[in-house]
Amino acid sequence: MVCSEPSVCVKLVIVLDLIKSNPSLQAMSGLDAAFLYLEQPHMPMHVGSLCIFEGALKFDDFRLVLAQRMSKLRTFRQKLVNVPLSVDRPFWVDDPHFRLDDHLHHTALPAPGGWRELRRLCSRLFAQTLDRDRPLWEFVFVEGLNNIPQVPAQSTAIISKIHHAAIDGGSGNTIMSVLFDAQPIQPNGDAPEIKAAKPIPSDLELMAHSAADFVRRPFKLPSILLETARATLQSGTFSRVLRREMAVPFRAPHVPFNQPVDRSRLWNTAVLDLRRVKALKDLMKCTLNDVVLAICAGALRHYLLQRESLPEAPLVAMVPISTRKSTQRQDLGNQVDATLVELASQIEDPIERLCQIQRNMAHAKTNHKAANANLIMEYSELVPYGVAGQAARLYTRTELAKRHRPLFNCVITNVPGPRIPLYLAGHRMIASMGMAPIVDGVGLTIVVFSYGDLLTISPMSSPRVMPDLDVFARLLRESANELESAVQAHGAEAHGTD
Repeated sequence: MVCSEPSVCVKLVIVLDLIKSNPSLQAMSGLDAAFLYLEQPHMPMHVGSLCIFEGALKFDDFRLVLAQRMSKLRTFRQKLVNVPLSVDRPFWVDDPHFRLDDHLHHTALPAPGGWRELRRLCSRLFAQTLDRDRPLWEFVFVEGLNNIPQVPAQSTAIISKIHHAAIDGGSGNTIMSVLFDAQPIQPNGDAPEIKAAKPIPSDLELMAHSAADFVRRPFKLPSILLETARATLQSGTFSRVLRREMAVPFRAPHVPFNQPVDRSRLWNTAVLDLRRVKALKDLMKCTLNDVVLAICAGALRHYLLQRESLPEAPLVAMVPISTRKSTQRQDLGNQVDATLVELASQIEDPIERLCQIQRNMAHAKTNHKAANANLIMEYSELVPYGVAGQAARLYTRTELAKRHRPLFNCVITNVPGPRIPLYLAGHRMIASMGMAPIVDGVGLTIVVFSYGDLLTISPMSSPRVMPDLDVFARLLRESANELESAVQAHGAEAHGTD
């Protein structure tokens, strides 16, 4: 092929060479981009956390620790740059105008400084979208925790928000390992200078990089379809669906939290003793995740019974599964797959419900192992960014969530955290609780996080969907107690029989 305009060809070659030599330009995966085109003003797509620290941590010490470790957190210094006309996914680029103080906020709880005031603050902050003109994260430093049980007066909280396009649960743990210490170390010294970032790439660079990648994508489709067919046949998916041994999309029953969400958010948490939950796992010879799902299922059952809305068919939860390998622990971004699990919510007896969930999870794991765990990421690479964004907005405007059976009923994500105590500027972290987004049609997300000897189960919803989320948080604690009593009684009965 002969180029009729040599100067154009020369320019293209130069641009491609510039792209290759520009390490600050980082392509975004299709799965990461999905959290961008799903985001709308009423649906912020960040993940977050509430961490409580013992004692009066000083804001200046907190800021110094962040400044000293910012060089190890490149994702905190990267911003989005959009391809012209949104013909392709945005890119991550080092922000040449990055300022740490743009991402830090300082506030205090109103009197009496209790849990009610803290969760209201979290709910309000979690409802606010992040500024896409800056790196997609912010921390809020909260003083005046004076009236929270088992938390010393004058303690401090850090509320974090990081866009889901940048991290998942696994990479969130990586960030924690950088920010926090395993020993009470007092900060000292100055923050090192961060090397100035290169100028933001030009539109020509972005278009050339996008075009080169876009041309290769269609050639991936045949191999992805072939791998899908292989995995389906090997896993026996069709026969399992017919025998109802595995959940499938759009077969979940409709319940009150499967409707469009509003702009406000409600967030709460239930704090459990991890040792007691693990004891249930050991007695029932199942996994910790099985017990967690059973606790959530019990709370969902009682919540819907109180509202005379419990369906005969079991509720279905989407359960994310990390595909992160040991060699990828330091990689950020999203590396997850997902499976659907029936929660046996139609079963009244807590023990029978747990046993059924254990069987359902076993089937889901078998299917997941037989399949290529990266298929969801590979398919996401083929989705046109501009079209996907328009489709997401159209889905919201037409309120289609009201017009079809739910894809699934809720999201339950279980992220194992560190068992050892963590410290920030010499102050011990007492507890850590998670938060994840909700979307139209799936108005309930439950984040489970373990740290030390605590297990926190944190539901997120909106006033339009679950105005009484505080009741559901209480039901989570009651469900855990109900299951514990049933398991202990079952163990005593079995022991007496023996």
